[in-house]
Amino acid sequence: MTNATNAKADQFQLDAEAKAFDREHRRKIRFNIGKYDAAVSAGLKLYDQHELARDRGAYLKATVLEKLDEYLLQFEAAFTARGGRVIWARDAAEALAEIGKLTAARHTQTVVKAKSMTTEEIHLNKYLASRGIESVETDLGEYIVQLNGERPYHIVTPAMHLSKADIADIFVKHLGIAHTDDAQQLVLTARHLLRHKYTSAEVGVTGGNFLIAKEGAIAVTENEGNARLSATFPKLHIAVVGIEKVIPQLTDLDLFWPLLSTSGTGQQVTVYNTVYFGPRQPDEVDGPEEMVVILLDNGRTNLLAQPDKRAALRCIRCGACLNVCPVYKNIGGHTYETTYSGPIGSVISPHLSGLPEHKHLSYASSLCGACTTVCPVRIPLHNLLLLNRKQSVEEGYAPTEEKLAIGLWKWSMQHRWALDVLPAKIKDWSLGRLLGQVGWSKRRAALAIAPQSFRELMKARQAPR
Repeated sequence: MTNATNAKADQFQLDAEAKAFDREHRRKIRFNIGKYDAAVSAGLKLYDQHELARDRGAYLKATVLEKLDEYLLQFEAAFTARGGRVIWARDAAEALAEIGKLTAARHTQTVVKAKSMTTEEIHLNKYLASRGIESVETDLGEYIVQLNGERPYHIVTPAMHLSKADIADIFVKHLGIAHTDDAQQLVLTARHLLRHKYTSAEVGVTGGNFLIAKEGAIAVTENEGNARLSATFPKLHIAVVGIEKVIPQLTDLDLFWPLLSTSGTGQQVTVYNTVYFGPRQPDEVDGPEEMVVILLDNGRTNLLAQPDKRAALRCIRCGACLNVCPVYKNIGGHTYETTYSGPIGSVISPHLSGLPEHKHLSYASSLCGACTTVCPVRIPLHNLLLLNRKQSVEEGYAPTEEKLAIGLWKWSMQHRWALDVLPAKIKDWSLGRLLGQVGWSKRRAALAIAPQSFRELMKARQAPR
């Protein structure tokens, strides 16, 4: 492994330890995730046959992935028939280059953005800033973390790590308002500042929760209405959507919208659910003059080409696996240093962004299986984490020290006599040193190891008395 790769893994360890022992951080996360847990628990009771819904969701997504190329072409044909435009982007660089051309053609000064993980994935805000274009996050949580110079903390709740007092301090610092503890006043302040951005922006950018193949449409689900405003007021609407987001037809939304909302927030359905079929038609009174969908690969075909890991592409980004993960709840979303955190991030990031740089994330798991248990489309997340570990070893990314240790253990297991060559005290000392290097004894009491080997103990027990 390169020094940069080692540095990334080492930094992860340092950040994870710092967050795990930050009591204030853990208090906030316990409080915020606790509210979601209660809401989701209540929401699931409204389902008559939730397990059947999960089965159907998993089956439909798996079916689409088996013929993804056909479904994407079907979407393109239907969408372009209504005047829309589709751009295929192999990676982040291609996606950004196309967005650069589109914004330049309209002499863009301001872009309003709805909440979108794919635009986070390609670092769109940074790119637009480098071209002198103001990019404004309109989702309240995204707006808060943007003001604070942070990445989203959570797939669904970008500002989950912040308390009301933290948000008030951010608004005072960056917006110059008087300090207030009134949450409603903070929300109204943000809405007031964002309102004129919608009407002045030349371009609106959204993601897409689902690509609807048969009808050629983009489905967007939200709770604030900012995506509708971002897509409607500007003359150009750009939707950046991962190629795996396809569902067969419009009527499948009656399955996926409730699955997404109930697993993510406990709602029967989110407040605003919009389906965009393309630009404004001659008989329509509102909507953009032009609508462009950028179909983003950016490593997704790496997963598609691996049948044993392909199930990860079923993900509908509900965030449920993050909320139940004991590791995520202890180390927090920012520690992962990736767009997608938690169990699903640990599974897909090594394939989207590079296995050498992110293989350590697949080891950041207790393998308890809670993530698999709650996934609404039955992704076997804990099994996929194991497969990632296996792949990293097979491709030679295991640390040299680990290879030597495993090699020595394997040899000693095959040559049993070697275990008795050294005295028990020396072996105990060696084991203590090894555990100390991997951090075992840093937060734990020293292991109480027997003064004699197992074989010596057995001989003593079997000796005639």
